Amino acid sequence: MDRRTFLKESALTAAGLSVVPRHVLGGAGHQAPSDTLNIAGIGVGGQGASNMNALTGENIVAVCDIDFGHVDRTLRGEDGTVADGLRALHEAYEQAERYTDYRRMFDDLADDLDGVVISTPDHLHAVAAKEAMERGLHVYVEKPLTRTVREARTLMETADETGVVTQMGNQGHTHPDGRRAIEWVWDGAIGPVHEIHAWTDRPASWWPQGGSRPEGSMSPPDGVNWDLFLGPAPEVPYHDAYHPFDWRGWVDYGTGALGDMGAHLIDHAMWALDLGPPTEVWGSSNAFGTSDGKQVSWPTAETVHYTFGRGGRDPVELTWYDGGLLPPRPQALPDDVPLVRELGPDEDGPTPSWGGAIWVGEDGILMHDTYGRTPRLYPKALEAQHSDAPQELPRVGTGHQANWAEACKEQAEATCPFDYAAPLTEALLLGVVSLQAGTPVRYDPRSMDIPNAPEAERYLRRDYRGEWSL
Repeated sequence: MDRRTFLKESALTAAGLSVVPRHVLGGAGHQAPSDTLNIAGIGVGGQGASNMNALTGENIVAVCDIDFGHVDRTLRGEDGTVADGLRALHEAYEQAERYTDYRRMFDDLADDLDGVVISTPDHLHAVAAKEAMERGLHVYVEKPLTRTVREARTLMETADETGVVTQMGNQGHTHPDGRRAIEWVWDGAIGPVHEIHAWTDRPASWWPQGGSRPEGSMSPPDGVNWDLFLGPAPEVPYHDAYHPFDWRGWVDYGTGALGDMGAHLIDHAMWALDLGPPTEVWGSSNAFGTSDGKQVSWPTAETVHYTFGRGGRDPVELTWYDGGLLPPRPQALPDDVPLVRELGPDEDGPTPSWGGAIWVGEDGILMHDTYGRTPRLYPKALEAQHSDAPQELPRVGTGHQANWAEACKEQAEATCPFDYAAPLTEALLLGVVSLQAGTPVRYDPRSMDIPNAPEAERYLRRDYRGEWSL
């Protein structure tokens, strides 16, 4: 019997003997050892470091990365000292077992782990998460959940079969601002909603897209395991155009701006309006970057139009914009209110805002920033009129990563589990499929077919390199 099974089986009978209340051990800020998870991280620099930094109250047993030089640069400032706010994480990383191949880490330590945080490039999410769940580990996976529609469906099915706790890294789903915005809409603040627009300023100024593969070859820097970076993706020579961050712009590894930011900007509309799967998706863009006649990098700007039939209810039209494209200015927006909101000096994020969304209702409009933050109603009088809108959604007293950890301990419910995150990801990635296929997509979610364009179905899945499989 492995450690997790033993703890689960013995919890009810042994709890009175083995768990000492926190107030006895030193007050509300002290976490008893029995309440501490053994976790590992896969992809622990960049966003992975941010995720793991939110979990330093747990026991970080192991860290896995193909480039620990990049991990170290994430933690240290330009002067080489550990950055403020990352000292506890640095200490945890120093004490943890280090691996470059997560499969070996699972072989060595899976019986001693409770959960794993996966913050790799998109193309590695599915293979790592599926194996972790099949080993009985709880999983936290960065957005987008997967690189393809088929992978998202597979992870949802695996989560259901294994019963582990799952969470997609979609911080706005936990934040109270987005929940208040939903409650306003449910309270009828803007009337029935039939039209939504969402946009981001990416990829412009964030990472390059629209280019061909770089010419020539480079040797991977010391400490970079390029073969493990590629994982199931096609074999190509190493180049710094792909790693450590610009992978988002390449078809083999990322999903462009829609995959990167769509979960943060479309999530609340799909949640509030119960949109379900889209009935038609039609993407348009400028040219993909190509090499040898194949699409290799995402376009620099695109729009994707979704129609949600909602099972016979009033349909909703949702349009996505990126690369500097913006929606038309709604008539209800006052002339002195900018469409793209400038962030104040005390607000997180760049200027202008990373993105936003407009929900157009029959009686007014709702606007919010990325993650559902800073919701506002127009005409402005609507906010006062609906200030007493019932609080129908619970407020989560922790951050998104900590919420997952509490759910693993059966102290909370995960706010964005795979049974919600996978359908959201499917909708986002159907926009990617339409862009790649160059055709409208009318998707059948039951059969996972595209009857109007069967040739587009090849973009719902992908082939895996060599020994890799799902």
